[in-house]
Amino acid sequence: MTIAQTFPILPAEFSGKRVLVTGGTKGAGAAILRRFAAAGAETITSARSVPEAGTSATLFVPADLSTPEGVEILARAALEKSGGIDILVHTLGGSAAPGGGFAALTEEHWQNELALNLMPAVRLDRLLVPQMIERRTGVVIHISSIQRRLPLHEATIAYAAAKAALSNYSKALSKELGPKGVRVTSVAPGWILTEASDALVSRISKANGIDTEAAKQSIMDALGGIPAGRPAYPEEVAELVAFLASDRAASIHGAEFTIDGGTVPTV
Repeated sequence: MTIAQTFPILPAEFSGKRVLVTGGTKGAGAAILRRFAAAGAETITSARSVPEAGTSATLFVPADLSTPEGVEILARAALEKSGGIDILVHTLGGSAAPGGGFAALTEEHWQNELALNLMPAVRLDRLLVPQMIERRTGVVIHISSIQRRLPLHEATIAYAAAKAALSNYSKALSKELGPKGVRVTSVAPGWILTEASDALVSRISKANGIDTEAAKQSIMDALGGIPAGRPAYPEEVAELVAFLASDRAASIHGAEFTIDGGTVPTV
């Protein structure tokens, strides 16, 4: 039995809902997309190319969302094929910058981290939220990170800064859209067992000349430990997102929810 099979799903909970999930072909994004699809939603996602394993999306749009042109391609396809979006989940993110602290990061590294972790959400919201405002209904969820509060300066300083900007932007957006009928929340995961976390472990291993187990332990140490004893599963993040997008969370707005096994040590 997988972790996904332990969660009961109402098969028609999101029936009739049009859900766009960025970054929906890997990791937590793929789990979120599957969760909405299993509950009856029409699902849309994108990536630079179709993944080898395929996708559970109703509509897949080839697009590079780190560019303005890619975001426009996705937004246009979503509006033309579905007529609008009811739930918009910004999962796209990650870090390809090298370890070594601030001095190791070039101008290009910083621009790339912002282009991947902040600007796709800003641009896609600008293109798709207006149709939510017109209907006075909709949900926007931004996937941030606990690194906005606990940056790993040796490995992901630019990623952490970009996610901090995303959380701040999300809060500001919630104040503007709440009176217009659109709910906005954000989710801050800690360490999740994904392909991206495997890549991070590999980069730390190579940068420091240590094996992968030592690299994993270095992440745990840098985070101050995980009281729950393990990283989160993608399906657990998907469950939180599905709840926040549902009518059960109709009064939840403008808040950020941490899912990190207790990693953040402060209130």
